Amino acid sequence: MSALQLNAMPDPSSLRFTLTRSQKLKTGRDFSRAKTQGQRLACGCLVANWVAPVTEAQLRVGIITSRKVGDAVERSRVRRLLRESFRLHQHELARPVDLVLVARPSIAGKKFAQVEKDFLEALRRAGLLKNVK
Repeated sequence: MSALQLNAMPDPSSLRFTLTRSQKLKTGRDFSRAKTQGQRLACGCLVANWVAPVTEAQLRVGIITSRKVGDAVERSRVRRLLRESFRLHQHELARPVDLVLVARPSIAGKKFAQVEKDFLEALRRAGLLKNVK
């Protein structure tokens, strides 16, 4: 790699892999805006809805799990898996978006690796990932 290419890539140690409160969608208005005005893509065990943010240029995520997924314990587990997938790969997104992830009933019982694979595939097909090799 040339020195120019090394400077273009962020230092992995400088990236923060946290998920702060400001990175979470909280209001029903934000969820419905992503669903009505945004784009939608179903991939594997989840459905991704995304829209450009209105005011702040920050990446935000919201997660929806219905009762069809399972009982409260299973729904909480699914939310944790989706949040973790987002947290680990948030720096790979090409631009700031409001991202709403809807869990499908097929997600119940899946391992993290399977959920992460579907998450990344959805982002790749949506064109939201940077061209990282």
